[in-house]
Amino acid sequence: SACLRGNVSTGVGMYKSTDAGRTWTHVGLRDAGQIAKVRIHPRNPDLVYVAVVGHAFGRNAERGVFRSRDGGKTWEKVLFLSDSTGAIDLSMDVHNPRVLYAALWRAERKPWTFYGGAMEGGIYKTTDGGDTWTRLTSGLPTGLIGKIGVAVSAANPDKVYAVVEAGDGQGGVYRSDNAGATWRRVNSDFGPIERPWYYNHMYADPKDENTIYIASDEFLKSVDGGVTFAEVDTPHGDNHDLWINPNDPDIWVEANDGGAAVTFNGGKTWSPQTNQPTGEYYMVAVDNDFPYRVYGPQQDNSTLSVPSRVPGTGITIQHWLAVGGCETGPVAVDPRDANIVYAGCYGGRITRFDRRTGQSRQVMDYPQLQLGGTIRDMKYRFQWNAPFLISRHDPNVLYHGSQYVHRSTNEGQSWQVISPDLTRNDNGKQGRAGEPITNDITGVEVYNTLFALAESPMERGVLWAGSNDGMVHMSRDNGATWKNVTPAVLPENSTVNRIDASPHAPGRAFVAAYNYRQDDWKPYVLRTDDYGATWTLLTTGTNGIPANHPTRAVREDPDRRGLVYAGTEFGMFISFNDGASWQPFQLNLPRTPVTEIVVHNKDLVISTQGRSFWIVDDLSPLHQLTEQVASASAHLFRPRAAYRADGAPFGPTTAFVRDPVWGARLDRYQAGQNPPAGATLFYALAEEPKEDVKLEILDGQNAVIQTITTGRQERPGRQGRQPLPARAGLNRFVWDLSYPEARSPEGTASLQGSTAGPRAVPGTYKVRLTIGSWTATESFEVMKDPRVPATVADLRAQHDLQAQIVQSLNQGADAVNTIRSVTRQLSEIGQRARDIADVKRAADDLTAKLTAIERQLVQPSGEEGLQIEPRLLSQIAWVNSIVSSADARPTDQSMTRFNDVKAQLATHLDALRAVIETDVARFNAMVRERGVPPVVVPAAGGRVAAQGEGD
Repeated sequence: SACLRGNVSTGVGMYKSTDAGRTWTHVGLRDAGQIAKVRIHPRNPDLVYVAVVGHAFGRNAERGVFRSRDGGKTWEKVLFLSDSTGAIDLSMDVHNPRVLYAALWRAERKPWTFYGGAMEGGIYKTTDGGDTWTRLTSGLPTGLIGKIGVAVSAANPDKVYAVVEAGDGQGGVYRSDNAGATWRRVNSDFGPIERPWYYNHMYADPKDENTIYIASDEFLKSVDGGVTFAEVDTPHGDNHDLWINPNDPDIWVEANDGGAAVTFNGGKTWSPQTNQPTGEYYMVAVDNDFPYRVYGPQQDNSTLSVPSRVPGTGITIQHWLAVGGCETGPVAVDPRDANIVYAGCYGGRITRFDRRTGQSRQVMDYPQLQLGGTIRDMKYRFQWNAPFLISRHDPNVLYHGSQYVHRSTNEGQSWQVISPDLTRNDNGKQGRAGEPITNDITGVEVYNTLFALAESPMERGVLWAGSNDGMVHMSRDNGATWKNVTPAVLPENSTVNRIDASPHAPGRAFVAAYNYRQDDWKPYVLRTDDYGATWTLLTTGTNGIPANHPTRAVREDPDRRGLVYAGTEFGMFISFNDGASWQPFQLNLPRTPVTEIVVHNKDLVISTQGRSFWIVDDLSPLHQLTEQVASASAHLFRPRAAYRADGAPFGPTTAFVRDPVWGARLDRYQAGQNPPAGATLFYALAEEPKEDVKLEILDGQNAVIQTITTGRQERPGRQGRQPLPARAGLNRFVWDLSYPEARSPEGTASLQGSTAGPRAVPGTYKVRLTIGSWTATESFEVMKDPRVPATVADLRAQHDLQAQIVQSLNQGADAVNTIRSVTRQLSEIGQRARDIADVKRAADDLTAKLTAIERQLVQPSGEEGLQIEPRLLSQIAWVNSIVSSADARPTDQSMTRFNDVKAQLATHLDALRAVIETDVARFNAMVRERGVPPVVVPAAGGRVAAQGEGD
């Protein structure tokens, strides 16, 4: 992030891969901050040049142009001007790689403004591989110099282009036709230099010396050496990078604020960008529906709402929903009606979105246009992410934050200010948002404004407010009076990013603040237990959260006091002791800024700046974790309630601490993951056990429903023969709430219908874990999907019918298996006794009788297909698929059809029983007289009968 927005993450240096990006190694420049460009010698991969901007929010020495001659083992600083001026661009002559052009830029962010230019800076050139550099001045702007993009043409290295931000109206597109010796301005239009600190990216076509590109708000192309430009449509605005295939200049990879896209025809058509889970979310919210939906404002892509689970195997774009507001948010959902969503936008805008009508009504307080203005001229200083919330105690009440707290009691129809200015109100920090050359968009960098609001869930009228200049205030009388309770340890002009009013005790609250915009990267999480009278700093840099991890979010778990989550610039942390100590809670989460944390129905939901939304589906183990549990050789956690809801993840559940949980499949399937469907069962093992591990599911009468062992699932349900994980650490197994499926006839393709067993009826169940002589049992509830109108009695009727269907399918499968076992034996006897004519004839006759019955039950092996008339077991399975299609009482016609096919099955089973008891017995008596071994009839379920038992 070399385009210095106010919320960029600091870089941590250079990385190198020698296996096409599969693995990476850190290779230095750890204090570089923002790195703008990397250029590699085309014939010597160990010779590397890097343009380093430096710290975005302060001065540092590790900036300028660096060179490595040994593939990153060591680095030399070959071009340096000062500790406030870095290198923003670097272009290499591919024909003579000793020639490079570097653009240097004095740039520094402050919380209240942006310094983007100085007399120092400009374009520098080296002809000896970086040993010496010369500033190019002839024809280029004089005086104040801002951000520059520079590109040397590979088609003609004498042509060098630059897009230049400069004072006194000297900005524009410049071109040199003599390798930088002299320059002239060829274009002074506004478009190519719009918002230069954020853009000014220049690229030269590798084959045509007169074709250049500028990535800006629009993507611009010139075919006349920069004199005129035309727009090239890209999939998204805010364009920032371009790679052109050096051998085929119609092939590009283009990067913008929506992701990356590929074109094979010079920008006429593009690949999609919906296949990249790179959403940059400022916060996250949830609603009270089942399943709940997740909401958030995403940078440059509007607000978005997605369900936390869907039927099927993935949450796809068809499930996405925009909910008003714009890219900045925040978002709040009416707790009484999830169709009503309030969403923010910069400049203080708030929309009331009604999902039923699709309308977004603007309900902001005092509509004053802010963009491009001066901060001190604003009546209300609303920030880019101005805080907004709906009252926990009265959903008719809305709160919004500028420098004041605003309140509406009529859904935004009118507002009142209920606080004094709760900021430092420093007039000297309320000018324009950029200097000394170009003003930034003021709505982005409004200072002396509120950044966080919270309301106590325990006490009506207790309100908290935090500002982006380091102030914390609270009110205990519904906003009538306010008290400054700013922690003394909080640095002046730091940002109070989140306040979490505790759900466990009045007067208790947590604060997450950061100060990285003053080049202070320490984490700040604080707690008060006395309404802000005293504060405890919970992040010392030595108690778990590293000293260079700024904190963006904090949340205390509503189900366990003292269990606290912290979101930092580089991932998640967790504390079990009120923040006294912390440990990483990263699991499979990418290293990314965590911007907000919500705990909802024992799920942990987070938003990230760059990796979209993530959910930990069940926090039950964390709620029950104690030192005694952690030190036990084995422990079974009490499961949370499970809902009968459809939807499945991408693959089978496995050991929780070991498996990456299919994260790599996100881009492949272009879908978010469903939570596991069913009861999530957690158990911890101190070490991998030597004995077999067995997990049993029991119903309310203690009858065993399912048995799963470390090797296999003995009586599989819908999820198949899923093995039981038994690794050291925390393990997870998901019971999908199904009873055992029907047995299938051996050697037969799938029936044309469902063999699934019934699902658990809402009620109380148990899980029993056994390891050797150790055993533990826990109870849990199975709940009805609250959206389903069926009663528990309806679901019981469905369960009972499916149980009968499974029983019939099992009887049919046993019959087919018996027939096939007997006919195999008859074939073998016929072969052995082929010289005994009556035995061979009797075996053939008996085989014909049995095969005739089999063909009434299933299609002959190898002849299954839609063109073959379905046999009886497929008809029974088809009834099962109809009955199990939804959570509902079976239809009358389903009952009628099952009774019909059940009667047909009974007829065939009676016929088979008669053949076994009469014909097979007669055949066995005959072959014994001739000294031939008799047929052994297997018992029901496939068990082979003892010798003679089958007679």
